[in-house]
Amino acid sequence: MSSLNYDYFYNANHEEELLDWLQSIAPVIRAQSDSSRHGHFPRWLAALDSLPADNTSSTDLNSDSITTVAANQSANQQLHIKKALLELAPWRKGPFNIEGVFVDSEWRSFLKWNRIAENISPLSGRTILDVGCGNGYYGYRMLGAGARSVVGVDPGELFCTQFLAINHFVHATQLAVLPLTGEMVFEQPYLFDTVFSMGVLSHRREPQEHLAGLLSCLKSGGELVLETLIIDSSDSEQLVPEDRYANMRNVWKLPSVSLLLEQIKDAGFGNPRCVDICRTTTDEQRPTPWMSSYSLQHGLDPTDPTLTKEGYPAPTRAVVIANKP
Repeated sequence: MSSLNYDYFYNANHEEELLDWLQSIAPVIRAQSDSSRHGHFPRWLAALDSLPADNTSSTDLNSDSITTVAANQSANQQLHIKKALLELAPWRKGPFNIEGVFVDSEWRSFLKWNRIAENISPLSGRTILDVGCGNGYYGYRMLGAGARSVVGVDPGELFCTQFLAINHFVHATQLAVLPLTGEMVFEQPYLFDTVFSMGVLSHRREPQEHLAGLLSCLKSGGELVLETLIIDSSDSEQLVPEDRYANMRNVWKLPSVSLLLEQIKDAGFGNPRCVDICRTTTDEQRPTPWMSSYSLQHGLDPTDPTLTKEGYPAPTRAVVIANKP
């Protein structure tokens, strides 16, 4: 294998308008899929190509871990699967349980999904865009909730390869993690029923541009689901870290909830409302054998977990829902 292959998704049973859009953006997807921007990309593709033929008898998209069960599974095949998936570490989002191999990801992503799912409109029959989707964990949960088609976009080649490795066993034809940035989609937008942006806004130097792009991808009446880092303040203000925030280099701005609601309204959305605020803990985000490098605990003050190591308030995240008029 020399590139990422999405033929299964192009050939799936999508809405006619979505199929037309996929064809229009196919040259951009193909160019990104064929490129090799990361030095480990050939190794990741080799790991993907080494996966054994699957023997999946059942799939569960609605449990905490995305799970596939094999009809017949030898210990040798299981070891083969584990070796290939470990070649694709670090695993940030998850967990997954693939033919008995438990991928214990850094994030216990089901905790965030459970907080979000109880507050959003039903996803049944909807066409969805997930910007900055990582390896597709949330996309699987969206399909499990009845979504018709889910387009995930993330420029990270590793995340795209991880998704294709998992989907080798899941066979979800209505979901893809495409190697695109949100900005690439905003330049050729399709009007989706629901747009998700989770954990992206604080990594944008110009948050209003990101919000405007999200608006451009929604149908009239469509729903935005946005999750982002915030500061706990009743005033309309924001934190601009001087260098790093919780050991992360690319966190530019953390608004208060009141400022975030103003920004979303100024971008053209209607009825923005905050439905959840939650401090991120080391129970939700932590190092594991599948992601053994820096995690949340390394970004916190070792003597006071309510602060980052730089002295800022520890990570707190809000979920905001809004609609396109």
